[in-house]
Amino acid sequence: MKLQIFDSTLRDGAQGANISFSVDDKLKVIHALDALGVDFIEAGNPFSNPAEMQFFQRIAGLKLRHAKIVAFGSTRRKGVEPAEDGNLKSLLAAGTEYVAIFGKSHIRHVTDVLKATPEENLAMIGESVRFLTEHGKKVVFDAEHFFDGYKADADYAMRALESAANAGAHTLCLCDTNGGIFPDEAERITRAVCERFPDVVVAIHCHNDGDLAVADSIAAVAAGARQVQGTLLGFGERCGNANLCSIICNLQLKRGYECIPPENLKQMYGCAMEIAETANAAIRPNQPYVGMNAFAHKAGMHADGVLKYSSSFEHVDPEAIGNKRKFLLSEISGKSAIYDKLKNYFPTLDKNGAEMGKIVSALKDRALAGYQYEAAEASFVLLVEKILGKYKNSFDLISYKIISEQPAIEGKVASAIVKIRVGGVTKIAAADGEGPVHAMDLALRAALSDFYPEIARMSLVDFKVRVLDSDKATAAKVRVLITSAGGADGWTTVGVSDDVIEASWIALTDSIDYALMRRLAKISP
Repeated sequence: MKLQIFDSTLRDGAQGANISFSVDDKLKVIHALDALGVDFIEAGNPFSNPAEMQFFQRIAGLKLRHAKIVAFGSTRRKGVEPAEDGNLKSLLAAGTEYVAIFGKSHIRHVTDVLKATPEENLAMIGESVRFLTEHGKKVVFDAEHFFDGYKADADYAMRALESAANAGAHTLCLCDTNGGIFPDEAERITRAVCERFPDVVVAIHCHNDGDLAVADSIAAVAAGARQVQGTLLGFGERCGNANLCSIICNLQLKRGYECIPPENLKQMYGCAMEIAETANAAIRPNQPYVGMNAFAHKAGMHADGVLKYSSSFEHVDPEAIGNKRKFLLSEISGKSAIYDKLKNYFPTLDKNGAEMGKIVSALKDRALAGYQYEAAEASFVLLVEKILGKYKNSFDLISYKIISEQPAIEGKVASAIVKIRVGGVTKIAAADGEGPVHAMDLALRAALSDFYPEIARMSLVDFKVRVLDSDKATAAKVRVLITSAGGADGWTTVGVSDDVIEASWIALTDSIDYALMRRLAKISP
């Protein structure tokens, strides 16, 4: 059965904290969602400000393969005729085939918030829908606070829907605006609506304040809803909206509904990454389906089981939605997981040989010292190189010195002096930086540049510090993660010490050493 997917990332999602889209961002989101195959894209409220109206005018001639653009607004204001209402006129001017308008369906909201009589509110709904339909628009009526309103006065909530349906609404959308209902309530109430209005598309729109928006949406579909509204990554006000990634994957992979074209399902992970990047927002690593750890295995028993029979610890095939299986390297990883991670780097490594035993043992010993390699694969590869006797250092450190300077001079607060040796030749270099690690990075690369000119294409892009034993206060051991990039490639290294500068130096030299080893083809890329 085909379901309609209605994405509100650009309207409801943009109301989330720290989410903001430029015009170019909005266009990227529209094209990404259209390529994925959603049916509707709610692009904003043209009445809210002139920039929104200009955006609708800009996209009026946009050619999309799948999606219909929807303009959002509200019913007419109390005491204002539809033809004179600025909000309704802006919806006509937006030039979209579909419009969505919200109206009150909770009796207390009508009397206490809107300050209108029950009949006056019903007239506002019906007249607004009729005005838009008479001007050629297909109207999605969002019944605001519908589920709470139904529980407070079921008859009035239904009359609000009836007013919209009788006026020609294309879709009746049941909104859990406060995000607090349970799945059994969503199913029971949605079924009642579907039975009352069998000839109209019934939609579900859930917020996630009870962490149940996905479950509520799926329950509503089971009860007969044929359109699901949400935002692709769950962006939205307060706790967010129903996450369409999870809803689409669950319904299409497990319940047999067609939410998007089947051939597009493998684009889900890529689309999620693109929209997250456009919104400058990180996807939770453990987010179902599209999180980077959604199919990551750490425990040795789990990894071994997945390698032998994938569904033993994976509820779906990660490749079905474009994600990938990942094995995390840690002290609890089994030999099978470690071998699977290393076989691409060391094709001749024997899974059952003595060297694998040494690698597993070293991993556990390093864990005791505070090292973790889950996010620092490059450092682990260097460690294995040393265990296998294949490591050949690209340079030797003779000494380094860090000098802090206050007040800052032109933004520089630290200086570093580095002395290294390459092939019997000693080189000293110094640099000023915005911090000690920045200064060390610049000084080390300056010292190495005469020997390895291509190091100029490498850059440090991320730096993280974690205190491992905070009860020791300033004497605590710290773990430093450094992420570097060269061209399209990126890699992360780790250092541990009770001195943050030394931990940073360990991670930094590992990063450069790894890059140079790859350049010299000593390990597989």
